Amino acid sequence: MAVIDAVLDRLLDGLLGLGRLLSPLCSPFVLLQLSALVVLLLLSLRVVCLLWSHAQFTRRLRCFSKPPTQNWLMGHLGEMRSTEEGLQAVDQLVRTYSHSCSWFLGPFYSLVRLFHPDYIKPLLLAPGTYIFHSWVLAHFHFPLLNVSKRFFYLCALMNSSKWRRLVAEGESRQDMFNHISLMTLDSLLRCTFSYNSNCQESSSEYIAAIFELSTLVIERRGRILHHWDCLYWRSPEGQRFKQACSVVHGFTRTVVQERRAQLLHRGEPEGPDTTGGEEKKKKRVADFIDLLLLSKDEDGHGLTDEEIKAEADTFMFGGHDTTASGISWVLYNLSQHQDYQDRCRAEVNDLLQDRKTEDLDWSAPVCLSVRQSVCLLACLSLFLSGGWVIPQGSICLVSIYGNHHNPEIWPDPDVYNPMRFDPENSKDRSSHAFIPFSSGPRNCIGQKFAMAELRVVVALTLRRFRLTPGGVEVRRLPQLVLRAEGGLWLTLETLDAPQD
Repeated sequence: MAVIDAVLDRLLDGLLGLGRLLSPLCSPFVLLQLSALVVLLLLSLRVVCLLWSHAQFTRRLRCFSKPPTQNWLMGHLGEMRSTEEGLQAVDQLVRTYSHSCSWFLGPFYSLVRLFHPDYIKPLLLAPGTYIFHSWVLAHFHFPLLNVSKRFFYLCALMNSSKWRRLVAEGESRQDMFNHISLMTLDSLLRCTFSYNSNCQESSSEYIAAIFELSTLVIERRGRILHHWDCLYWRSPEGQRFKQACSVVHGFTRTVVQERRAQLLHRGEPEGPDTTGGEEKKKKRVADFIDLLLLSKDEDGHGLTDEEIKAEADTFMFGGHDTTASGISWVLYNLSQHQDYQDRCRAEVNDLLQDRKTEDLDWSAPVCLSVRQSVCLLACLSLFLSGGWVIPQGSICLVSIYGNHHNPEIWPDPDVYNPMRFDPENSKDRSSHAFIPFSSGPRNCIGQKFAMAELRVVVALTLRRFRLTPGGVEVRRLPQLVLRAEGGLWLTLETLDAPQD
């Protein structure tokens, strides 16, 4: 299928060039007929291949339960909706099929949907290709995390100051996603690039490009014809995507090249001054780019500029929206349950007695949970619990949401109860019952990074503000991360400023 798409893409480009070459010799009408015939033949070939593949996977996946479909051809196309009702449909699917089911998006994609830890675990623990070099992972969590905690603290303080100003001006009702997404992006830019974007107060071309790419990814997912690269890259949306990518890649490429040049001329860089005082600077790995530039394998080989750029871009895109979603929903749930909010605030204040906030051991406050949407993985033939087999080449949709709302694993899954995660209540639970960062060789490398930021931001927010509902019905919006339609609005009440 990919070969046919590539041929079709090249053919469209070739026909444009051929048309310009033969236009003096042939009439436009003849050229148009010739072009249409060739394109029609290739499209017909692709349709035949799609139907053949659809029939094969229907046969190979017949061991899995199949929910009712519109018809044999369209399958479940259009039934996966990024709405509140779409999530409720997933809840019903999990209650009906318990652990897994097959899913057919017309003749285009054949999936196995998994939402039980006994079925998810063997898939996530299957051997796979590491996107990140293992020798970079060995150094990832410690130097960078120590520097990052101060950035989290500073960015959270900036956000708190902005909220205090807005409350004083009579604007106490605020959209959590709007503010917290900018805050997590600010902290990531500082940690990754040592770049102060001031994005919490004003935007930039780079910030706008990141938000544009997130929007375009979601839009493309919902348009079947745009799944074909040969059509998408010629559409207005595809052109916008290319332009936004150019901005993001250009920024990262410039930083990597400049930093490598600095390393060649000056040696290991000095760390960023996170306190505002020159006296606290010292020689160390400054940020994520420096960590990648300085890392070498056992043979002394490092990453190329393109590899570093790819890793940095992945870190940026995978790190700010997901963490912002987790923080926002934690604050929302605490606003709905004042008893738990008071308990969390009391714990934070107790930990901070006679201690400066910036010196707190942030591994101490633990009062939150995170949910992400889905993870798509292609796999080899895989044996699941009960002797079921996922055929080689199948696409598996690990429904983290479904897994976290499975009533066989989580009694009353829609009830907010943080005490589910108390060690005493978790001791007999499957290791894959709660997997917000996935698991196995493909798990999120930024897990400790994200959890550190979650703890810092939630703790400092509760210390400075009381959160209450914003007076608007909240309808969940599952996109790349779990959002809320029209924003997640809460009302802020300032508390006495702590002396830290």
